[in-house]
Amino acid sequence: MNFPILSSITFLPLIGAFFVFLTRSEKNQTNKGAIYVSLFTSFVNFFLTLFLWYSFNNKISNFQFVEEVIWISGFIKFKFGIDGISILFIVLTAFIIPISVISCINSVKTRLKEFLIAILILETFMIGVFCSLDLVTFYLFFEAGLIPMFLIIGIWGGSRRVYSAFKFFLFTLLGSVLMLVAIISIYWITGTTDVTEIYKIKIPSEFQYLLWLAFFSSFAVKLPMWPVHTWLPDAHVEAPTAGSVILAAILLKMAGYGFLRFSVGMFPVASEYFIPLIFTLSVIAIIYTSLVALMQDDMKKLIAYSSVAHMGFVTLGIFAFNKQGIEGSIIQMFSHGLISAALFLCVGVLYDRTHSRLINYFGGAVNVLPKYSFIFMIFVLAALGLPGTSGFVGEFLVLVGTFKVNFLAAILASLGVILAAAYMLWLYKRAVFGKLEKSELKEIKDLNKSEFAILFCLGALIVFFGFYPDLLLDTISVSVDNLINNYNLEINKSIALK
Repeated sequence: MNFPILSSITFLPLIGAFFVFLTRSEKNQTNKGAIYVSLFTSFVNFFLTLFLWYSFNNKISNFQFVEEVIWISGFIKFKFGIDGISILFIVLTAFIIPISVISCINSVKTRLKEFLIAILILETFMIGVFCSLDLVTFYLFFEAGLIPMFLIIGIWGGSRRVYSAFKFFLFTLLGSVLMLVAIISIYWITGTTDVTEIYKIKIPSEFQYLLWLAFFSSFAVKLPMWPVHTWLPDAHVEAPTAGSVILAAILLKMAGYGFLRFSVGMFPVASEYFIPLIFTLSVIAIIYTSLVALMQDDMKKLIAYSSVAHMGFVTLGIFAFNKQGIEGSIIQMFSHGLISAALFLCVGVLYDRTHSRLINYFGGAVNVLPKYSFIFMIFVLAALGLPGTSGFVGEFLVLVGTFKVNFLAAILASLGVILAAAYMLWLYKRAVFGKLEKSELKEIKDLNKSEFAILFCLGALIVFFGFYPDLLLDTISVSVDNLINNYNLEINKSIALK
């Protein structure tokens, strides 16, 4: 295919943002022009990603649809390409953005046009991360995403929005400074920043340990891993609904993708060495943040802590270094993107009507919100990993993969499944069941057509991939095999040299 489809998918939202900027602002009215342009752009981009997925050959492990342009002569290439791992995240990103646009139409009351511009620009940066095959361009896209999310939280967030925005920005920026130093070091060692070339050249093992730690400092904060997770609950609580959806569904996955593409791909010897560290931090994250989630009275904070726990399963699966573990971690990320987006949208529905996120405030909601309560139940069950939902597939594969390499870590991680059931069912019980005591709740309306349509689509996909995960597994299988084979080859070479 000669058509530069990856560049088109990456930069189309940026072009859309420009046209949104040109639309006329209407005071005290819904800016319909900005909404229509945003929806048109995001839906076109989503259908382009579906076409990309359809055109993708899942039988080969090589990067496909490669685009390469010399950016800075002799130094940096603008190089795009995808494999079975990256394409899932591109499709997920393009799917979540139109949902976020629709969700913000009623919830964002001020500067809607500027909010839509920020979302579309953010989409460009996120897709750029998953397409980049050059370390410098990856870093630029990876860091640039901080700016629109910083603005989304800081301008359209809650009462503590400025504090939360700066905390989010500084945590993630400081973590990434070391990654920039590591990228410069890799160029000094290998003479290139092209990821595919670095895979071939192989970074000497004596350099891998410090470089791995530098990349880890960035990815651990972004994912986030315990103990550098504290920015996430604050960011989620203060962010508007659409901001929380994008943050949970996509931005966290950029770090998981980074672990697979760079930490494992470029530093296999160091990755093997640091397995005990990752397993320890992952198990602590799963158990500790699940216990913290049990103590929350704010819906958003509970879901935020649950996200940290679920990301613990991701790192556990990646560093199991077997097919079940890595496939499970990818499915877990994809599934969590759908489930967390749905849960935050559900919280947003209640917040738009009552301006409260306190769990106890909504006791007896089933009496006035029957449709909402039913759909919310599906997402709660998916979040706790009920068989028949996509949440089960990822966690099950991760635990199987972990059992093969570390029995104790798998047993301890299994406690996270039990704790997830505890805090999610407790959330549902307190918010939905019981006696309707607050008179103001009797007046609130059930889901409107757009809210129902969005949540129904998410629920249908969660159930579909729960019963038919092969569509995802077939896409990633060859790429995962290639990753594991290259990893094992390097580890065996390292052992032979000792």
